[in-house]
Amino acid sequence: MLNKYARGFFTRLLTPLARLLLKWGVTPDAVTVAGTIGVAGGALVFYPLGQLFWGTVFITLFVFSDMIDGIMARMKGHDGLWGSFLDSTLDRIADGALFAGVAIWFFTGGQNPAIAIAALACLVLGMIVSYARAKAESLGFTANVGLAERAERLVSVLVVTGLTGLGLPEGVLLAVLVILALASVVTVFQRVNAVRQQSLEAPSPS
Repeated sequence: MLNKYARGFFTRLLTPLARLLLKWGVTPDAVTVAGTIGVAGGALVFYPLGQLFWGTVFITLFVFSDMIDGIMARMKGHDGLWGSFLDSTLDRIADGALFAGVAIWFFTGGQNPAIAIAALACLVLGMIVSYARAKAESLGFTANVGLAERAERLVSVLVVTGLTGLGLPEGVLLAVLVILALASVVTVFQRVNAVRQQSLEAPSPS
């Protein structure tokens, strides 16, 4: 849902920066890689140290690279399969690092195993959500539906984790992670059902 309503706004906002990076000779692939390194590095360094707020601030600086690289690719006329593959693959690394960083802290210094387990559940279910869409598209179907797409997962965990670092009760983070995990389960079923309906409507081979 956030993709639908926010993408246009952020595209307009980030287009000048994308144009400037191209002018400096930066490639879309370089932005993709740098963004992934920034998100994963921030999540796996700051979060395990208990720096939830500053970790979120650091990660947020790199999150928008996921849109900037796409804008740059379209400007160059290279909005193709390679860029899409690289972006999608590195997104999985960034997402995994984000939830893993939260889990590591709450399994160790944070001493809240319930939050850690919920974060791991979100990590696994988020991967399944993404895989369902990728597999559907590889078979010629579409599955870009559901309650918990990537934007929703990122915004939810980043905002609440950052606020937890500022004193928000940990129970709120636990509740958000549990809701996010449940929403991911629903999303998987929505995508499976969408593909099933498309397969039933597809003409039989002659």
